Amino acid sequence: MKNAIQAILLAHILLFGVVTSVQADEDDPRKIAEMAKSFGLISLEEAQAKALATKPGVVKEIELEGRKFSKGWDYEVEIVDADGQEWEVNIDAKTGAVTSVRRDWF
Repeated sequence: MKNAIQAILLAHILLFGVVTSVQADEDDPRKIAEMAKSFGLISLEEAQAKALATKPGVVKEIELEGRKFSKGWDYEVEIVDADGQEWEVNIDAKTGAVTSVRRDWF
């Protein structure tokens, strides 16, 4: 029953575009935690720890984003390093794998 409800909610989100991105600086982090739990994703804290292990610094922003062209979710973590450089680290929200690290040029 729970999986059916989750599937219906996810279909609604994808079909109607109600929520494709949850931004930590604009929304309550509890919403991200609720979505992560309901979709069986790693927690916000786990994603942040994995991103910081990859690129040490200070987390500026975290977003939980639905992928546009394939199924799944990613955490996009923006980090400012000790030199003031901004980095974007993407974490697969299901597996916790780091999928990309890019310097943010803007």
